[in-house]
Amino acid sequence: MPALPLLLALLLPLPLLADTLIIPIGEQGREATLPPLPRLGESKRAVLERFGLADEEHPAVGKPPISRWDYREFSVYFEYDHVINSVRHHQPRYLESLKEPQ
Repeated sequence: MPALPLLLALLLPLPLLADTLIIPIGEQGREATLPPLPRLGESKRAVLERFGLADEEHPAVGKPPISRWDYREFSVYFEYDHVINSVRHHQPRYLESLKEPQ
C-alpha cells in the first residue's frame, strides 16, 4: 500500500514536462522556401526594381494617402512612396499540391 502514493507522486508531474510550441497562423507553412516580401520603409522605386511591375496598381485613398500594388502572390501597401506593409495572399493547400516541383 505505501507504494501506491509513491507511484502516483511519480506519475502526476509527467504531463507538466511537455513543452508547448505556438506558431502564429501567418508563420506556418513553407515560409522558408518563399521569396522575401518588400520590407517596411522600402521605396516604391526599390520595390519596382526588385519585383517588377505590379499586376494591378490601386490609386491612393485617404489622408495620409495609402496605395496598393497587387502582385500574383502578395500585395504591397504604401503610405506616400514608402512600404508600410506587405501581405502574402492565401494559397490553399490543395493548389500547392497541384504545382509542379521546382
